Amino acid sequence: MSRKRKERMAEEEKLEQEKAEQAPEAPAEENKAADAEDQPDAAEAESTAAELEAAKAKAAEYLAMAQRVQADFENFRRRNESVRADAYADGRKDVAAVMLPVLDNLERALDAAKDSPDEALRSGVEMVLKQMTDAYQKLDVKPIDRLGEKFDPNLENAILQGTPEDGEPGTVCQVLQKGYLIGEKVLRHAMVKVVPE
Repeated sequence: MSRKRKERMAEEEKLEQEKAEQAPEAPAEENKAADAEDQPDAAEAESTAAELEAAKAKAAEYLAMAQRVQADFENFRRRNESVRADAYADGRKDVAAVMLPVLDNLERALDAAKDSPDEALRSGVEMVLKQMTDAYQKLDVKPIDRLGEKFDPNLENAILQGTPEDGEPGTVCQVLQKGYLIGEKVLRHAMVKVVPE
């Protein structure tokens, strides 16, 4: 064999040995590379899970906040409705109380006009009094009419004392000034004369 050929064969054997030596290492390197690829996936999965938990916690926090805001608004709405209803009731009561002397004077005018020969005057006062009493009915204002009934200090003020001949003891024998209720509340107490017990 020629020398060149021997050298070439020696080189080929050497290359094959190097390949053989490198071949078992190649799969190990591939495994290492695969493990390295798996490790980022596991770390990435953990990171994603942590982000998901954080997002769930934030969502729960925002939901709780929205529920609190909704409850606060509902309470505000109810409170506002209550305040508005109270303000309306107070305004209605104030107007009715201010107009009571006008009603009293219309009733006095009607009593005075009964003896008058002027029919138009009497008729006009009756119409105005009827309009006034209709307006009071719309405001849910009712007179306290307890003549002959047991005296009730919640509804009436006793300013005079009657005699036993005026009626049953402890009863109202005369109404000196009408009282009025607005709804179930006293707008003005009646001023009455009561038979002593």
